[in-house]
Amino acid sequence: MRNRHLVFGSLLATFSVATSAYAGEPAEAGGEVSLSAGGDGVEGSADGSANADGPTEAEKEAWKRKDVPWIKRWVPEKGMGEIGIYGGVFFASKNHELFGPDIDLPDQGWKPYKLANPDIGLRAGYYPIKWVGVEVEGGVIPLALEDGSGTAMGYTVRGHVVGQLAMWSIVPFAVLGAGALGVSSDQSLVGDDVDPSLHFGVGAKVYLNRYTMLRLDVRDNVTYQQGVDANFRDLGNVELLLGLSVTLGREKAEVAEPEPEPEPEPAPSDRDGDGFLDELDACPDEPGVEPDGCPIKDSDGDGILDPDDKCPDEPGVEEYQGCPIPDTDGDGILDPDDKCVEEPETKNGYEDADGCPDEVPEEVKKFTGVIEGIYFDTNKDTIKPNSERILNRALKVLKDYPDIRLGISGHTDSRGKYDHNMDLSRRRAESVKNWFVGKGIDSSRFTTEGFGPDQPVDTNDTSAGRAKNRRIEFKLLSQ
Repeated sequence: MRNRHLVFGSLLATFSVATSAYAGEPAEAGGEVSLSAGGDGVEGSADGSANADGPTEAEKEAWKRKDVPWIKRWVPEKGMGEIGIYGGVFFASKNHELFGPDIDLPDQGWKPYKLANPDIGLRAGYYPIKWVGVEVEGGVIPLALEDGSGTAMGYTVRGHVVGQLAMWSIVPFAVLGAGALGVSSDQSLVGDDVDPSLHFGVGAKVYLNRYTMLRLDVRDNVTYQQGVDANFRDLGNVELLLGLSVTLGREKAEVAEPEPEPEPEPAPSDRDGDGFLDELDACPDEPGVEPDGCPIKDSDGDGILDPDDKCPDEPGVEEYQGCPIPDTDGDGILDPDDKCVEEPETKNGYEDADGCPDEVPEEVKKFTGVIEGIYFDTNKDTIKPNSERILNRALKVLKDYPDIRLGISGHTDSRGKYDHNMDLSRRRAESVKNWFVGKGIDSSRFTTEGFGPDQPVDTNDTSAGRAKNRRIEFKLLSQ
């Protein structure tokens, strides 16, 4: 469960690579460090060397961002890196498990450490977005034994996620991560041991300028506690750390371009050539007339110009001086087609297109509503011969009044399956229509519907009621 050996080589190599990737040359002015990575400092050539001339004084001043209040000047940016050192105090827990057990020693070799111990190390971090980043750290913690018998070399390697409130040059943050906490010493002190650890904490960063940052961390490390199977129960391994870091990857401020010389004012122009100078012309690209230089308007787009249009906001016709064709009685039939201009049409399905009020003739009224005398074979759409008398009377009315249109609807009683009754009622209505069409009446004068048992006119509990519900109805349609 516990690894007895820890190799520092990989940690040192990691910091060496990170440092070499971000290292740069010192700037000439301001005492700041100029870094070539991330677009900061002197721009490099293709082989990594600095340009011979270096940045101009104007560029150096722009990069200092002195036009921005300090509290907002060095807000973290996405894509930044940080490399630094830290030092502080490690407060050791009295219940630690950092020792190499030896059954031949008292308490198997366990000894308490002094409360406060020095804590130093290196860290490197990267922030792909300015609110969140990842960091790795490695450090040494000389752990003095409480009995004064010596000092064991403690060490830690760890990584964590950093969440920060990146709104000002002073940045509060929190960390959460994991790693290893180890000790290395002679067995006469505490021996060798490595335990996994979790850590969490809070802190604040203070960005001093483009390249430097102070940082304060307060953390607790949770690791193994003394005792059998006391995994991750040892709280109180508190660290108080103060660090100094180099920041990398900030964007450079743009250098303001010099103001261009003002161009001479152009001579007055008249682009549309209508005699109105552009500065006085409300329509400088369209030839116009007094008073504003715009073309004569046709507001309603009816082809009649506004001065000649009595209804400039309503499309109309020339016959009515630009106004719409009137409908004096408001019946929807325009006056030129309305035989009764002052009287509205009666929409009753009879001569609805002439624009005059009227009544449906009595002989037509007889063939609206329930039509008695139309019979069908049981459960079929075949019209019985004894229906010819009433159908011939209806045929005469259709021929005498060629403008009327009929809606034919079929109805059944409630016996039988619903879907079958709906289909049967529709087919019976179609059969009546086809009878009239077969006698020379245009099919466009009819519509058909089947309502099945949905619109009863009597009870379906008696044979007489059901007989009434089995029916054909005619309805005059609006023309």
